[in-house]
Amino acid sequence: MVASRMPWLRPAPDDFRACCDAADGMGGARGAALRQLAEHELNERQLVRLARSLRAARAAAAEAPLAHFALGVVSNATTDFIVPAFEGTGVRHGFSMAVTTAPFGVTLQAALASDSSVVRANPDAILLALDYRAFFCEFNFDDKDAEAAVSGAIAYLRQLIHAFRSTTRAAILVQTVAAPPERLFGSFDRRQSGTPSWLAARFNDRLANDVVGPGVTVFDVEALAMQVGLASWYDVNQYLTARLPFAAEHVPLYSEHLLRLITAIRGRSRKVLALDLDNTLWGGVIGDDGIDGIRLGQGDPRGEAFLDFQRAARALKQRGVLLVICSKNDESVALKAIREHPEMVLRENDFSAFQINWADKATNLEILAKRLSLGLDAFVFLDDNPAERSQVRQALPQVLVPELPTDAAAYARVLMTAGLFEAVTFSDEDRGRAEQYAANDHRESLRAQSRDLGSFLRSLRMRAIFTTSGDVGWPRFAQLINKSNQFNLTTRRYTESELQFLVVDPSTLTLQMRLIDQFGDNGMICAVIAVPQAHDWVLDSWVMSCRVIGRLVEQAVLNRIVAEARRRGIRRLIGIYRPTERNGMVKDHYAKLGFTRADASAPGEERWELDVSSFAAFEVPIATQRDLMAA
Repeated sequence: MVASRMPWLRPAPDDFRACCDAADGMGGARGAALRQLAEHELNERQLVRLARSLRAARAAAAEAPLAHFALGVVSNATTDFIVPAFEGTGVRHGFSMAVTTAPFGVTLQAALASDSSVVRANPDAILLALDYRAFFCEFNFDDKDAEAAVSGAIAYLRQLIHAFRSTTRAAILVQTVAAPPERLFGSFDRRQSGTPSWLAARFNDRLANDVVGPGVTVFDVEALAMQVGLASWYDVNQYLTARLPFAAEHVPLYSEHLLRLITAIRGRSRKVLALDLDNTLWGGVIGDDGIDGIRLGQGDPRGEAFLDFQRAARALKQRGVLLVICSKNDESVALKAIREHPEMVLRENDFSAFQINWADKATNLEILAKRLSLGLDAFVFLDDNPAERSQVRQALPQVLVPELPTDAAAYARVLMTAGLFEAVTFSDEDRGRAEQYAANDHRESLRAQSRDLGSFLRSLRMRAIFTTSGDVGWPRFAQLINKSNQFNLTTRRYTESELQFLVVDPSTLTLQMRLIDQFGDNGMICAVIAVPQAHDWVLDSWVMSCRVIGRLVEQAVLNRIVAEARRRGIRRLIGIYRPTERNGMVKDHYAKLGFTRADASAPGEERWELDVSSFAAFEVPIATQRDLMAA
């Protein structure tokens, strides 16, 4: 595998330019056509061509289904040459990127001036693309002076962040720095204070521990530079002649890693890894070769490759990714191998669901999505068979289907380097996600055994924990707001940074709900944003996890919203419903809760109203934290 390439992507079509020309003429289908083209491995020239098509589509309002995203870039080096790559790569990740750069070398001015180009663009995120040269120009091997140099660099970075946080609501992305490849002391370099490698390591450590917080995220450029090699990353000639911060050949890879991060910030990371079995989890065909004949285990290079791959998949499960099986096989034979093969790393309880039969893979993925109450855009599908990959790509474009190399020895590396499950946080809720879905299976079993819905709900012994402060749960709040498509009344999107501005506004309600029952903690399953309008609250966002539909959670949430509204002197709740292709399940949400239909204030939306003073609370079998404390 070549370090600067992206082998998990398909090679670009030979007639890529002609494909772009064809997409330009597709009218309202332009955005979807461009995204299909972007899902190939594209070089710098191809990304530039794709960016040109994107700009034309945006000018013609034909960029759907791509989501608009505004990015500001501030750097100590030349970055204009990277902008088309950002735009082209953004298409791959579902974004219509509009990028604004500050003039060359202008950093603090871009942050402090309210009329700077970056601030005026009202960006969703700002990338502080500052490399090693922005902070360290001279070397001093005195311990105190070296530490002072790092402290000065961190203070400058904090000043920039504070300035941008005071003038915008943008999420801030800050880069780690990669040391130059030259070593003053050779192998002793990292131990001697004041050397380039020591300064970079110390700066990056301080950045992670002292700077990162809500609304500020690290873009680990050092890791990227180490991946391709520092000598390759830095091109002295390109820097001296054009002030390029790194070698131009790495622009596509740099852009890909940045867009992964933006995707995660937007809460659009994938959640489910769907795995084939034969020649994916083990070598050979279980139906033909039997348990003793498949290649899996120590002492066989090919068998050890599949062990490595299973270990990588299990590590993803431990960090919150759901594992499912989607395989054409005899279910009893396949499960026998999973349960009994002595070298299997992944066992039956590591998987949240199975679809093992002879139906086509796309149909089985749709069934798995329904069982897990997740959208298909949460899924990654791995299969060694190119024909199966192609079938799923054509039938289900929402599912991410990476390429797999012919050599199984590279499977694990592709899985771990393709950025399939990029994360910006890791919480206890993430760690326990697989257990949450396993507990949901127990709930469904109990539902099937119950005589009626009421007895089932009472038997769950549900209790809710509501939070309106900004102290906990905001990464998950942002994830729910940005990822939920089905139970989402308006599909408005917010970054974590934007949510932080809302939570400190005393006139705005930002409500979270966590649901616990006899089978375990469902996690934070509901998020509501209510913004003031005279003496009313407009329900700007109301999203819920589909896992809890049918448990009267909506009624419990409305009870709490009304209680908060009365406490703050709010007269009416105004519910907004903006229909999309995905949220038809909530079209009657406000009607069921007793709201009255009113005239819409904007085209393409419905407006519903509820008088707070006349509202009678719903009786629901859900105890609240306050009820529990009183007991």
